Amino acid sequence: MEDILNKLGESVEFGKINQASPYPPAMKGQEGASELTCKALEAEIAPQEILNTALIPAMNRVGNKFTEGKIFVPQMLLSAKAMNEAMKYLKPYFQSGEIKRKGIFVIGTVAGDLHDIGKNLVGMMVEGAGWEVIDLGVDVSAEKYIQAIDTHPGAVCGMSALLTTTMSHMQPMIATIREKHPEVKIVVGGAPLNAQFAQEIGADAYARDPQENINWLNSIA
Repeated sequence: MEDILNKLGESVEFGKINQASPYPPAMKGQEGASELTCKALEAEIAPQEILNTALIPAMNRVGNKFTEGKIFVPQMLLSAKAMNEAMKYLKPYFQSGEIKRKGIFVIGTVAGDLHDIGKNLVGMMVEGAGWEVIDLGVDVSAEKYIQAIDTHPGAVCGMSALLTTTMSHMQPMIATIREKHPEVKIVVGGAPLNAQFAQEIGADAYARDPQENINWLNSIA
C-alpha cells in the first residue's frame, strides 16, 4: 500500500496524469494519477490517507519548487491537472463527509478583469491542499462574493487581478463585502500587487504565488 501511495505522490509531483499521458518522458507508459488513485481505493486505503499521505505532500513539494524557481508555470499546471485527476475519484468521499475539508475558499478574478490562468492555478493548488474551492470565475463583483459567503458561512475569500486598472477595484469590493460580512478573511494576489498594497486596501494577506496562498490559508484553518 505504501508503494502505491509513493507512486501516486510522484505522479502528481511530476505531472503524470494517466498512463496515456506522454509527460514526463521519463515516466512514459507508466501508470499515472488516475490509475494509481483507483488502485489505492481498490486496495481499501482510506481516502483521507490518500489525500494526506500522497496528494497534499506532493502538491506541497510542487509549490515549494515553484517558489524556489526550480519549476515554472507549465510544470505546475501539469501537476495540478494530475492532482485534479486524482481528486475526481475522491470527491464522492468529500461529499459524504468521509474526507474532512480544511475549509472553504471562494476565489475569483475581480470586476473588469477577464484573466483566469493565475486564478485557476491557485484554485487547483488550494483544492489539492485539502480545501473546498468555490470558483466564481472572472469579472466577479462584490455582490457575487457576498452571495457565496451567504451560502458558505465561514468561507475565506481570494481575489485576483492582473491589471493595474482592475487592481484598483479591490479596495471598494473589500469594503462592500465587509459591510455585510465584517468577519470574512480576504487574501489578494496577482502580478501588479504587493504586500503593501494589500495592507492599504484592507486585505488580510497578500500571496505572491499559490504556495504562499496555501501557507496562509493553513495558518488560519
